[in-house]
Amino acid sequence: MIAPSEFARRRAELMRMAGEDAALVVAAAPQRMRNADAAWPYRQDSDFHYLTGFPEPDAVLALLPGRASGEAVLFCRERDAARERLEGARIGPENAATQFGVADAFPVEDIDDILPGMLEGRTRLYCHFGRENEFDAQLLRWMRRLRSSRGGGVVPREFVALGHLLHELRLYKSSAEIALMRRAAKIAADAQREALRAARPGAAEYEVEAALLHTMRAHGAVPSYPPTVAAGPNACVMHYTRNRGKLGRGDLLLIDAGAEVECYASDITRTWPVGGTFSREQRALYGVVADAQQAAIEEVRAGSPFTAAHDAATRMIAHGLCALKLLPGSARAALKSGDYKRFFPHKTGHWIGLDVHDVGDYRVDDEPRMLEPGMVVTVEPGIYIAPDDATVPPKWRGLGIRIEDDVAVGARGSEVLTAALPKAIEDVQALCSG
Repeated sequence: MIAPSEFARRRAELMRMAGEDAALVVAAAPQRMRNADAAWPYRQDSDFHYLTGFPEPDAVLALLPGRASGEAVLFCRERDAARERLEGARIGPENAATQFGVADAFPVEDIDDILPGMLEGRTRLYCHFGRENEFDAQLLRWMRRLRSSRGGGVVPREFVALGHLLHELRLYKSSAEIALMRRAAKIAADAQREALRAARPGAAEYEVEAALLHTMRAHGAVPSYPPTVAAGPNACVMHYTRNRGKLGRGDLLLIDAGAEVECYASDITRTWPVGGTFSREQRALYGVVADAQQAAIEEVRAGSPFTAAHDAATRMIAHGLCALKLLPGSARAALKSGDYKRFFPHKTGHWIGLDVHDVGDYRVDDEPRMLEPGMVVTVEPGIYIAPDDATVPPKWRGLGIRIEDDVAVGARGSEVLTAALPKAIEDVQALCSG
C-alpha cells in the first residue's frame, strides 16, 4: 500500500517542478458504459491515482503551488444515501481531506463556482488537454469566464501538457511501488501455475483463461490486460485474445497474463508444451529465445542504455535462427539486412508500472535513455514462425514462443520480479507433466 505521505511528496515535487506561477488540474477517469445501463468495472486514471490514491470517478484534483491555505484541493461526489443504496458507499468531501491528505475537499457539483477563482493569478495551467472532451470543454469555460470577468487580472494564458512533468516522476518507482509490483508479479506467476492444471490436451483456451482469472481474483487482483492464451499457431499472433481455440497434444501454449494490484501491473509470458514435453524443434527454438532473454536481462542494469537489452536479444536470436538454418547466411548479414524481423518483429521491452506500457521517454536528447535505479522494464524476446511460411520446412511452421519477465533496476543490481515462475526447459516440462 502507498502511504498518504508518499502521495503528498509526489504532489509537492510536481508543484516544485511546475513553479509557483502555475496551476495543475487533473481529472479522475469517468465511469464508462459497456452497453445500455451496464458499466465497465471502474479503473482510476493512472495519473490521478498516482497523485491521490482516490478511487472514485467524478473527481478533480487542483494543485496550486504557494496557496496559503493549502496547495492540494480535491473535488469529489457528496454523500448521497439514495445513490449509495444503489451503488455503494461514497467517500464524500468531509472524509476525503483527512483520508487522502489534501488541504481542502469540496463537492464536485460546486467546482464551477470555486475552482476558476483559484486559478486567478496563475500564468500557466498544466493539464491533460485533449484526453477527455467533456473535461476539456469545462476547462475552456473556466478560462473564458475568468478572462471576461477579471478586468485585466492575471489568468492562465497557456495550457501546458501535464505529462511532460508528471510522467518523468512516474518513471522512477519507490520501494512501496516496487513492493506492489512484486506482489502483482507473484500473483501472475501463481495464476499461470494454476492455469497449467487446465492446460490438458483437448481443453479450450478459455478454460485455461478461466483458471488464470480465478487465481487472480482469489488473491484480490484483477488482470492488468486481457490475457493471451494461445495454443499452436495462435501463438504467432502478437496480441491474440480471442482464446477460443483448442489445445492439442504436442502444441505449444503461450500464456501472456499480468495481474494488477492497487493499480500497479505485472506483465509475464511463458510458453508451455501441452502434454509435458517439447518436440525437438520446439526445444531448439525455445532455447534460442531463452538465451536471448537471459542476454537481455543481463543488460538491464543502472548505467546501461535502454536499447542494450534489445540489441543483446536481437544478436542472440539472429545467431540462433541462422544456426537452425531458418535464415540463410550469417548472423551478421541477417542483422544488417533486418531479415530476422520476419521472426522477431517487436521490441524486447517497455516500461511498466501503473500502466502495463508505462509512461516515460525512451530517448533523451535523441539518445537512448540510460537506465537508473527505480526504473522497471519488461524483457520479452520472441520468435514466431507463421503457419503458412513456405520459406521454412513444415516442421517449424506455426511455432510461436515468447518469454517475458519484469525487471526492476536497483543501485546494487537488478531484480527479476517475476522469477517465481520457472522458464528453464527441464522445469517447464516438469510443471507441464505434473
